[in-house]
Amino acid sequence: MTARQTEKLLVVVVIVSLLDLTNSFQSLNSFAVNSTSHIDITQMAVLRKTAEICRDIAASEGRKFSLNIDNSLSADEVQRACSSGDTSSSLLFQNTISLMQINNAKVDFDFQRSEKHHFNSETFLTGRQVITAGVATVKSLINMDHLDAARQALGQVFHTLQDFYSHSNWIELRNNAPYNALIRPDQPLENLAEPNTLTCRNCIGENCNDNLLPDLLQQGLLTSGYFSSSSSAKPSGKCSHGGLFDETSKQDPVGGISKDSVGSSHGFLHHQAAEMAVDATMELLEDIRIVAGNKTFLRLMGLFQSPVLCFVIDTTGSMFLDILFATSVANSIIDSKRGTQQEPSAYILVPFNDPGVGPLTMTTNADVFKERIKNLNVGGGGDAPELSLSGLQLALTAAPPSSEIFVFTDAPAKDFQLKNTIIGLIESTKSVVTFMLTDVIARRRRRRSSGVFRRAVSQSDAQLYRDLAQASGGQTIEVAKIDLPIATSVIEDTLAGAVVTVFQAIQNPGRPDKFTFMVDGSLKNITIYITGASSLTFSLNNTQGVTQSSSLSSGPLFSLIKVGNLHRLKLNAEDQTGLYQISVGSNNPYSVKVIGQSSLDFFYYFVEEHEGSHGANVKEGRILAGGNVSALVFLTTINTVRVREVTLFDSSRVTEVKGSLKALGRGIYQVDFTGVPEGEFVLRLNGEDSSSTSRSTLNTFQRQSTLKIKTSTIFINRETSATNIEPGSSISIPFTVTMTINGVVSNSAAGMFTVRANNDRSYATTFPNTVTVEAGSGGKANGTVTMTVPANITSGTDVTLTIEIQDSAATDINYAVLRFSVVERVTDIASPVCHEVSTAANCSSSSSLCASSQWEFIANFTDGINGTGIESISIRIGNGTLNKTKVIGAGGENITMVTYSASCCFLNVELVAVDRVGNVGRCVGQVRQSTTAAPVTTAITTAAPVTTAITTAAPVTTATTTAAPVTTATTTAAPVTTATTTAAPVTTAVTTSAPVTTDVSTAAPVTTAITTAAPVTTATTTAAPVTTATTTAAPVTTATTTAAPVTTAVTTSAPVTTDVSTAAPVTTAITTATPVTTAVTTSAPVTTDVSIAAPVTTAAPVTTAVTTAVTTAAPVTTAVSIAAPVTTAVSTAAPVITAITTTILLNLVYF
Repeated sequence: MTARQTEKLLVVVVIVSLLDLTNSFQSLNSFAVNSTSHIDITQMAVLRKTAEICRDIAASEGRKFSLNIDNSLSADEVQRACSSGDTSSSLLFQNTISLMQINNAKVDFDFQRSEKHHFNSETFLTGRQVITAGVATVKSLINMDHLDAARQALGQVFHTLQDFYSHSNWIELRNNAPYNALIRPDQPLENLAEPNTLTCRNCIGENCNDNLLPDLLQQGLLTSGYFSSSSSAKPSGKCSHGGLFDETSKQDPVGGISKDSVGSSHGFLHHQAAEMAVDATMELLEDIRIVAGNKTFLRLMGLFQSPVLCFVIDTTGSMFLDILFATSVANSIIDSKRGTQQEPSAYILVPFNDPGVGPLTMTTNADVFKERIKNLNVGGGGDAPELSLSGLQLALTAAPPSSEIFVFTDAPAKDFQLKNTIIGLIESTKSVVTFMLTDVIARRRRRRSSGVFRRAVSQSDAQLYRDLAQASGGQTIEVAKIDLPIATSVIEDTLAGAVVTVFQAIQNPGRPDKFTFMVDGSLKNITIYITGASSLTFSLNNTQGVTQSSSLSSGPLFSLIKVGNLHRLKLNAEDQTGLYQISVGSNNPYSVKVIGQSSLDFFYYFVEEHEGSHGANVKEGRILAGGNVSALVFLTTINTVRVREVTLFDSSRVTEVKGSLKALGRGIYQVDFTGVPEGEFVLRLNGEDSSSTSRSTLNTFQRQSTLKIKTSTIFINRETSATNIEPGSSISIPFTVTMTINGVVSNSAAGMFTVRANNDRSYATTFPNTVTVEAGSGGKANGTVTMTVPANITSGTDVTLTIEIQDSAATDINYAVLRFSVVERVTDIASPVCHEVSTAANCSSSSSLCASSQWEFIANFTDGINGTGIESISIRIGNGTLNKTKVIGAGGENITMVTYSASCCFLNVELVAVDRVGNVGRCVGQVRQSTTAAPVTTAITTAAPVTTAITTAAPVTTATTTAAPVTTATTTAAPVTTATTTAAPVTTAVTTSAPVTTDVSTAAPVTTAITTAAPVTTATTTAAPVTTATTTAAPVTTATTTAAPVTTAVTTSAPVTTDVSTAAPVTTAITTATPVTTAVTTSAPVTTDVSIAAPVTTAAPVTTAVTTAVTTAAPVTTAVSIAAPVTTAVSTAAPVITAITTTILLNLVYF
């Protein structure tokens, strides 16, 4: 970067650039004309999936859910619908979405030249590995409840997944659903174009609509474009990405196939690609939801995310009363908010003393938090200073951004050298820190007669805490121990829900001054805090001329509580709107803070853009003094609010920098600041809210950021894109330090800088103590920080590394704060497998009787011998009970047997199993019910021959052919029956080694024919040879008579298709495809040839075993052996009524 090259800060979704200059969907450009960006895709997918889950939860609880789920949803609409109309602020929900959007955009910076992170150059296998490894990281972090780190990792996965649909020809291949294999490492990637496969031809001028080769499309081969901003080289005949920055697109075949925007080479398919990317992102979110569960998933998305309750507590002996009071206020908050929308989203506890810090407790279970704080081990304290900043560091890295953290101590900080690290973390997380200090006096500690040191915080010691609180926008409340319960009301105020900062100012050094602030109609429960010396005085007046001074504890404007250095003013409940002025009289340092509850709030980001890059990224560290700055401001209320002014306001009020404002829609504003001077600022908004129903005029509002925004002349560029570390490994982070003047790098600058690196897990870290910018070095100095993770660290642990660079005069400092996830390499990529054991049902055909009937599904889940094991099995769809039993399989694998039972009112079930690394498998079962009032004809078709053996005492061959009615006379020594007669019902058993498909339908009457592919032999034993002559004097009928319904038994090794039709009574006739010869065993065989033109009645009964294809309502057993291939159909002379009660269809699906 030359002396004239500037580092320009731009807002997160605000970069307006030429279309298709980038290597992905427009990362930070939501407003490319008619185009959809990564930011849009992420927001649409998150809001739609969140709304779908809320809808399903509402349905399961019998509640209404009124929201049209489409791509036009806003965070405010989804939060209201999911909370049944609750009007609390959606700030944290929107902030969570923006965090994922920002980390999505970071991929274009951190992995700009990585082909696999964008699916460029046909890197499908390695691109899929990026996604699946990222998903494994997300699941590990969720398992450890490190949701903030999980959101960041998820945002990065989104980018690569979404790029697939823009950069490949998946859309051109006319696929209408996402490519599921991208998030399933156990599935193969199919039809990939080979390295030598030609994929593209030249575009015709600017028209690239037809540049994919027809053979490629006809064969369904998958390809993606090559991209390079520095070289035109690419394999012969391969497609390019396309666009102005893609040098490969200038080489044959020229042009590209990108669908990043409507102006891209294949921009005519941009909207299809974007919509497919939305669907794919939702599919990935569903996979995450199955692993996390509904409640944790909604927390991950930031929905209903009220502030956390975070205490950092000194546990030395003198803190007994402090801990008692802290416990009391914690219990009060928990008990009053449990089960409400204001219940803390998480509870964090960090104890500290000397030499110990922790262990950290982070839980969503209020009772666990109560138990931990109750059981704090209080003792020690002989050495007054404690490790308070180490405890605070752990809390800052564990708590979500913008958290309120409360530190309880009566001792100075022993680890004061961490001050700059703490400030860096505060600025990075935008969290607010308030110190509850007891026994702050101006004398040294003394030993009591009991031998216990009397500890005290001197004014100089307290100043460290004041500096940290002021940097964050918090307070330092200094009280006697006995008065601490009164002071803790501040904690309850800040956790009231939807708390906004209206105004805040710090006067140091102190001087008398006046401050004004505006209270709008959306605000309620206005509270004013003034901290300062006991001699401080103040007065408050409003636009109506009403005034109240600090000498009145209760008056027309406020009620006052004074404890220690804190004055807490609660405005009266009457109409509070209007302009107020506070006059403070003090020559000592003091602070003024005004808060209230409102759904109207904001958050903001600064973002950097470097010349030559193709996007923008969130700014790390402090903004550069003297440079130009842009901010992106998000409002939580969209439709009724208009921002009029945004300023960078110096708390000393010496400097105020007004920004140039541009409304971008969706409650987003771009604010550009020119020439920001050196100093400390806050961001202040003024605007109008037209939602008030009590006024005909617009309602003016005012809001302010809490964090102090500081400038620096030092720029730090960390040069690593890694975000994961394996246990037992090391990671090196190279960095470059440069000096700037008015936001421009100074090539002539020289000097030495102090380097400090610190992580919140105390992992071994090495770094140079100093780096030096030498003359002629271009104003740069380089260094490397190396951090080593112990081998025994649990996968899913996150670690925050802070790098500090300070000038030699110790007057200027800047920071780089990096978060890493410790994740083991995942070798188990196979999903749990489900095998059906049995299904049983006894469901009535009447829906009114469904509750009295039950069905049961039994299945085995296994993760294989080499799998990590089943972690959980749950019911995703269904309303029954689930029992689980673990057994060992024949091959040594662990098997979880599940039994699902439900009433017949709920005929579907989907079970999901998750293994220990987050792979998901599922089983889907369904009961279909069909009962007929009319007889049913069953036709059984086999894919392989079915052999039927009919056995009698001796072989008899019968061939039947008739031209006219025939009378048959049979002479035998024993009677022979030619009718099938059963004295009991016949049972039909269908056995198959392949799936059986059953189709139940109704139609017209159907005749079933029994056809033999080979002669059927009937054995009849006689005493002597018998010749049978057939003579008919009248028609004789052969009838199949059953005493009960008949069931068909068929055995086959191939699939059997059963078609059940119902209509009128069914007639059954036995017909053979070839003459049937009846052979009677005597001294010589006798052949009987029977020709029948009409029904035949035999003169003597003959018994024959026959297989029929009829399913009956009453099961009966028939013994059948099949010796020769036979296709069978039976018609009965009398109606046979068949009732098909239930047919179980079971599908095994692995997610």
